[in-house]
Amino acid sequence: MGILIFLVVLILIVGFILMDGYNGLVTLRNRYKNAYSQIDVQLQRRYDLIPNLVETAKGYMKHERETLEAVITARNAALSANSRAARNPGDPSAMQQLGDAEGALTGALGRLMVLSEAYPDLKADQTMTRVMEELSSTENKVAFARQSFNDAITLYNTKREVFPSNLVANGFNFAAAELLEEVAPEVKAAPRVSFS
Repeated sequence: MGILIFLVVLILIVGFILMDGYNGLVTLRNRYKNAYSQIDVQLQRRYDLIPNLVETAKGYMKHERETLEAVITARNAALSANSRAARNPGDPSAMQQLGDAEGALTGALGRLMVLSEAYPDLKADQTMTRVMEELSSTENKVAFARQSFNDAITLYNTKREVFPSNLVANGFNFAAAELLEEVAPEVKAAPRVSFS
């Protein structure tokens, strides 16, 4: 009778550990998905601002059509990569594609800003100034949202690697999630332009 009670208690303890590990992993996975949705909101805002920026610049930079088209092409590629990442946040290939696309977009925007320096009327345009301020503010929000997402991913990955949660993670296919890395140092800074 004592052995039976011991086995029942042991089964209950193991069951509780498995349930706690599973529920903890689900909670952390949902937390990083939610954190990515905050990135998605800010990136969508960024993508929505870029056509306004290009349209404003188009009126002044008639001879810079190639640069303006490069910005729109990079924006569309980043928008597409973000859509894939939003469907499966933490997926290594989606995060890599998004990081690459965002790096290309930031580089194209940087080239546009450098070229805009040669157009004093563009620099003085109120719409351009407003869009640039909104874009800069959005870049800061993206950085904060990325940090929150990466923190959530780190907690999730840590939980799935520690014992006994690693047994649950392996048994129920909780895959490792990928951090959203910052873009390369040469393009990671938000474009800085002085309109004064």
